[in-house]
Amino acid sequence: MSRGGDTMPAWERRFRAPVSFLPEWSPHAPERIVYASNEPGIWQVHAWDSATGARRRVTENPVGVIDGMPTLDGEGILWFEDETGDESGGWRVQRFLGGETRPFLQGVPHGWSEGLTQAPGIVAAGISDRDGFAVYVSLEGGPAKEVNRSAESVRIGSVDGGGFLLGGLSADGSLLCLEHAEHGDLIHPALRVIDPRTGAAVGEQVDEGMSLAAKCWSPVPGDQRLAVDHERGGDERPAIWDLSTGERHDLRLDLEGMVWVQDWWPDGSALLLVNLFEGRCRLLRYDVDSGELHIVSTEPGFVWKARVRPDGRVWFLHEQGHRQRRIVDDEGGQVLSLDGERAPAGRPYQSWHFTNPQGQRVHGFFVTPDDSDGPFPVIMLVHGGPTWLDLDRWQPEVQACVDAGFAVGMVNYRGSIGYGRAWRDVLIGDIGGPELEDVNAGLQDLVDRGIGDPKRAVIAGYSWGGYVTLLELGKHPELWVCGVAGVPVGDYEAGYEDLSPLLQAYDRALLGGAEPKDVPELMRDRNAINFADSVRAPVLFIIGKNDSRCPYRQAMLYVEKLEERGHPNQVYVFPTGHGSFDVDERVRQIRTILDFLARHLPGVAAAGG
Repeated sequence: MSRGGDTMPAWERRFRAPVSFLPEWSPHAPERIVYASNEPGIWQVHAWDSATGARRRVTENPVGVIDGMPTLDGEGILWFEDETGDESGGWRVQRFLGGETRPFLQGVPHGWSEGLTQAPGIVAAGISDRDGFAVYVSLEGGPAKEVNRSAESVRIGSVDGGGFLLGGLSADGSLLCLEHAEHGDLIHPALRVIDPRTGAAVGEQVDEGMSLAAKCWSPVPGDQRLAVDHERGGDERPAIWDLSTGERHDLRLDLEGMVWVQDWWPDGSALLLVNLFEGRCRLLRYDVDSGELHIVSTEPGFVWKARVRPDGRVWFLHEQGHRQRRIVDDEGGQVLSLDGERAPAGRPYQSWHFTNPQGQRVHGFFVTPDDSDGPFPVIMLVHGGPTWLDLDRWQPEVQACVDAGFAVGMVNYRGSIGYGRAWRDVLIGDIGGPELEDVNAGLQDLVDRGIGDPKRAVIAGYSWGGYVTLLELGKHPELWVCGVAGVPVGDYEAGYEDLSPLLQAYDRALLGGAEPKDVPELMRDRNAINFADSVRAPVLFIIGKNDSRCPYRQAMLYVEKLEERGHPNQVYVFPTGHGSFDVDERVRQIRTILDFLARHLPGVAAAGG
């Protein structure tokens, strides 16, 4: 591929290769399929009639749209439209075959979406705004009425899965499950099932100090079994909660790692599960009556999401560190082929263990430019969240750094998910400490192995990874040649004031139930801006103008602190929010990063092209 007479570098071709999320369908019209893809250059929602093969682009949003779903009858397409990138907005609908776009759900205010779910004759939606969290219900297409409100987080069940939510309304629409923080916090939510027509509570599940997540109701109308994820044993495991009896059955599975529910088989006889262990997944079928497990054929790597089609086939979104995302079925066939060149293959991820200063075994991945012994210039790329993890998954930004000559280390520091409840919850009330210990131990291990060159070490990350980056640069300045802080938390206390309601609730959960102003001693030692005067290395900032997760103002306060003493830095501001859904914009950001690194590390390749 060429552009302007020049050969396009492999890293850019990877960013421009078309990918999508898992197609979504309604159980009432499974041939009417909706998916989000970057085929147009900006992520947009598309319609696909699997019976005829016809496909068309639905949305034309300049910010981009990464999630959509069909209406229950398949006659329409729904998406949440955000006009600035701050992630707030409202629901929109368009006919499946095309036509005018119009607002959906009269009576639901502008805000941040906390999910939308559908069943015959009823739609429920969650919304958060500066007044709190609310759930609205529309009956037979009428105006939506508020049925639940709380100052604490309340969200539609299975909202984090996106698409056509299976854990909100039961198949017949008689029950609605909510994930809420009224008995805990956003990291340890409880479940409440209500009558969506009255708001009256029908059932409650609270595992004190532990997390519960609604995943999917039985697809059989009248069947009141809800599959959930819990962590009573430390690792996440499935359970079946039967609202008709109130009984809950925690499934006993002799497996390492986490196990998440994905879907039911259409007759309600079995569950589709994902088993995640040390950053790699496999799919399983669990037969409810016999308790038997059967492996669903998958290659190593990461399964983003999986669903069971009406004919019993499994569709899933799969990727590996060296190979781009694909939508495949349980026989290995490709479900959806997108228009455009596939991405060049990258270097494979290597699973990796080392010991932190507490004597604990830490897991992660590293990638090297070739099979030689090194040492290489090294980037410690810190994942966001912090309640997320690094996986054997496709990340073009990782491969871009490897192309430039870096080894890349990715550490699943304490606070990451995937390694049990205790590992995740270490950070509660102690943010900004364990992460640095584990990242630094990872760097030292790569140096000891001869992979990383300690004189050419870079710290980088986005979001919470950007927060860790700035803390590292201020608290351990001797380790780093330069830093890249993507949409970072620079001033924790100032940032809290501008967060979306959901992110404020998340911050309170991380801080042990307090706001930043209520933990002044912790903030003195863990707010990155307090150490800005100790930074020695040049810093590149990538900042979103309309970010409601890591807001612009607090990031710029940190930049201003560096500039007061003339410290070298570079600021790149992009016009939307926490990330960009525009491929051209992503390419510009990576080119800026690669050129910055090349200026500060002799022998490292610039962006090229």
